[in-house]
Amino acid sequence: MGSIDLPKSPNVFHPEKPSAVGSRNSLAQEYRDQQAEVNQLLEEEANKVIHHLTAKLPKDVLERLDVMGGLKEKLYNYFNQNYQNMFNRYMVTSEDEMVKKVRNFIDKEETKVLARYTPKEIADLLDAVGGADKFNTGEVEKSIVNMYGHLQGHVQRGVNELETHTNSILRQKTDTGAFVRGQNAYSIVKCAFKDNLLKPKTVTDVKLSVNILDAELISPIFHYQVTVEYLIKDLLSKHIVDAIDQTIEKVKDERVEQGLEELSDSEIIFNKMGQVPNFTDDEVENPKSRRYSIVAKALMERINDLRAEIDPETFDQMNIRENIKNIIDIENIRNRGFNTAINSITSILDTSKMGYQYIENLKNAREILIREYEDTDVANLPDERYQIKLRYFDNAQLNEDRKAYDVQMKSFETEVMHLWDILHVIYQEKKSMWKVNDFADLAAKKRAKLKKIKDQTGEPAYEAIDKVWDEISFVRAGETEVERSNRTYVYEKDRVRQRIILMRNKMKKMYDYLYPIERRVMEERLSALERDYFRFEYMINPYHLQPGILLDVDITSIKRKKATLDAMANVLNEFLHGVSKGFSDAAFASFSRRRSTVREDINQSFGAAPEDPLGDQAPAASAGSAYLDFINSDSPASVSRSAPKAIAAPKRGGRAAGGKAKAKAGAAKGGRRGRRSGDSGLREI
Repeated sequence: MGSIDLPKSPNVFHPEKPSAVGSRNSLAQEYRDQQAEVNQLLEEEANKVIHHLTAKLPKDVLERLDVMGGLKEKLYNYFNQNYQNMFNRYMVTSEDEMVKKVRNFIDKEETKVLARYTPKEIADLLDAVGGADKFNTGEVEKSIVNMYGHLQGHVQRGVNELETHTNSILRQKTDTGAFVRGQNAYSIVKCAFKDNLLKPKTVTDVKLSVNILDAELISPIFHYQVTVEYLIKDLLSKHIVDAIDQTIEKVKDERVEQGLEELSDSEIIFNKMGQVPNFTDDEVENPKSRRYSIVAKALMERINDLRAEIDPETFDQMNIRENIKNIIDIENIRNRGFNTAINSITSILDTSKMGYQYIENLKNAREILIREYEDTDVANLPDERYQIKLRYFDNAQLNEDRKAYDVQMKSFETEVMHLWDILHVIYQEKKSMWKVNDFADLAAKKRAKLKKIKDQTGEPAYEAIDKVWDEISFVRAGETEVERSNRTYVYEKDRVRQRIILMRNKMKKMYDYLYPIERRVMEERLSALERDYFRFEYMINPYHLQPGILLDVDITSIKRKKATLDAMANVLNEFLHGVSKGFSDAAFASFSRRRSTVREDINQSFGAAPEDPLGDQAPAASAGSAYLDFINSDSPASVSRSAPKAIAAPKRGGRAAGGKAKAKAGAAKGGRRGRRSGDSGLREI
């Protein structure tokens, strides 16, 4: 590289000259062809996907898919767009952070130069004994961490979008599985796709409800009205449970060191229950009871019924209860969980380019409402929109909601039955008395003849038989305590829906093309009831909820674009990952070392076989068959209870007797060493 290739000043502006202002090339690249490298990368990735599709899909599907034509171009453009977006974001973030650091460094150097009247030696000495900001790399390290954090976030979000789009391309549909995946899939309470009422052919409405239980929240949530006493007792309970867990871990380690069999899952639970009296008790009035070993009884009495706010007339900063409340408030235990959830959902929406014009945070009610647009009239709203409602429920709130749900369901049944009775009366009035109008008229006309036939055969008449089926819905099974405690209302809703359909059909049959005032009034009432009923059915049944967070999302999206659907899927997965621990089986969560991994009959070794009762050595064939029986058995646990047998080594002349003694000694020593170290290598038994 000659000197003529270098720009003469920092004011040179050129898009291609290395290290010029606005250039996309750098001298550090040593004139590498960046565009060719990017093209090679994108071409290789696109070809990989095309090759995978051609290998997996049938030939007739490939012919219709046009793999070598439009699909390859779309894949290439999609990879190119995502690569450029992520790379540009990284470069912008890096440049911004580095410019800040360079500017600060230049400011410090200029400050040193401006101190003209200070001897250089004194300035160096002051620098050497300076404060924490001298030669401190903390800020630079923090900036680098931020840069990599932003980069990781952009890459992760890009990967999530790529995964969602790839699944959509391969499946050619969007269903419930596109929203919540992995260990949070169980949390979906309700997800319904339906056509939009105003534009059923082009627009779809999606209702998604996710219930995150209290036990699965990373940061627990408390209501604003909860007492300070409850918060302290909750902290004490967690402290006791942690102490019990530590005690059980010590017991498990001791059993392993002693060579005993590990505790089963049930035994661990029973041991934990047995440890509870060692940490607390039920003696509420005794100030020396174990329940007051951490917080004294006098302090607990001071904060009895103390809530988030204290009456200003009784407030005194020097009182015990005020200072205890101040300690709890400083830790922010009461608001921490709900504020974390709010910060999580709003920040994810911001970074996912899912803006919102309306937000209402009801802090004391533990509820937040987010809408993409402020207007609520669907006629004025675009076809791509969403609404999120995040609310925390406890048992008391759920019980009240269930009562209201019961009353509303009963009210719907009453109103629908009232219209049903009115329609039946009008239908009976309009029937002609001289001709057969329906099956009931025909049955009444032939009743006398049928009665004579039944009397002759001795069978009961139709009118004498009890009617248990009303021809609207099938006979309902008897309720158990489970159904009475958890009302699903599936049967009642089905009856209401069937009556609405039957009433509309009956009105068409009665009036045909005539529209008298009675028909118009009844049809308006029926349409209003049907509209309200569908709104009610669209809601979540509180009997299906458990205490915790309810995330209620309403999405409206164009069927052929699905932009809001895809973006909201990424938002929900990221939000659940940051707020919920997800479902985990406790038996698998405590998978530290199972009995199946330390059984001595798994790791066989080639040692001398134990002697049989007759004094002869056990044959190798029987030991090998026992081992094969163990491998092929269905219940390894039952086999492990029997004494393990070693695979016999072949006899070697006179070494057999000495080998027995060495094998026994090595077995005891090797068995203890194997259990302590816990490695999976071969050890003698």
